[in-house]
Amino acid sequence: MTKNTPITVHHTPVTVLGLGPMGLALAGALKDRGHPLTVWNRTPERARGLVAGGARHAETVAGAVAASPVVIVCLKDYETADQVLGPAAGALKGRVLVNLGSGTPGQARTAAAWAAGHGIAHLDGAIMVPPPLVGDPGSVILHSGPREVFEEHRATLAALGDPRYLGTDPGLAVLYNAALLGMMYATVNGFLHASALVGSAGVPAAEFSGLAVDWFMSSLVTPTLAGHAPALDRGDYPGDAGTLEMNLNALDHIARTSVEQGVHAAQPELMREIAERAIADGHGAENYLAVFEVLKRAAR
Repeated sequence: MTKNTPITVHHTPVTVLGLGPMGLALAGALKDRGHPLTVWNRTPERARGLVAGGARHAETVAGAVAASPVVIVCLKDYETADQVLGPAAGALKGRVLVNLGSGTPGQARTAAAWAAGHGIAHLDGAIMVPPPLVGDPGSVILHSGPREVFEEHRATLAALGDPRYLGTDPGLAVLYNAALLGMMYATVNGFLHASALVGSAGVPAAEFSGLAVDWFMSSLVTPTLAGHAPALDRGDYPGDAGTLEMNLNALDHIARTSVEQGVHAAQPELMREIAERAIADGHGAENYLAVFEVLKRAAR
């Protein structure tokens, strides 16, 4: 090769099934980094922007799967994934299936067993950032399953963020996800409850947050909640980046994972119950901080 010979970089073709906010972010990151991209979604209109940018929209799941050696699934839960993937099992044979949906470790292990029974290489995963951060090199995405499959496709997975391999147990990624999100939700609820408590004496959340950050937030979690404190006083909870209804799905999986793993489930069940109450009160389209409206009131 002479010094003037251009270097050709080969990017693995990838199919993305599911174009919700996260699926769109995954597909966009892959397309932006040069991967030939095929997408499928029950509502084809969701693919218009990607198609305009060079992606291909497949009319059927089987057609989408057949287009790429790597298939990324980003659907609501494992039940939905089962419904979508079942009829396309034959087309998936010999390909790599990366499930980046949400659920419990038991469901991930069942999905991996189903894949193995159909000759499909399977990785399970969990995205630990919101959609706008997908594709950032520092955005952590957890993976579990066969190490050789992960290593073979590490470069492709790195187009989505920072791929972290946890082990061969396919349930580890969603178990870590449940554990980390459980810690996150417990911290958020602690701050909101404390703000509601001092608020009962007329103390604004924005005033209280200074002490809260000095005493607790800065040493244990990032102090971003302090930036949200004025929104609590205004009752302003825009759901543009994620709604309370979306978070309820994650809370349900945390509670179910706790039961499945034989650990105390009362706290995640309580968080789920509070979120359900906020949704019933009309806050479903707002963001998670809207549960503050429930915490400010005495239990019914």
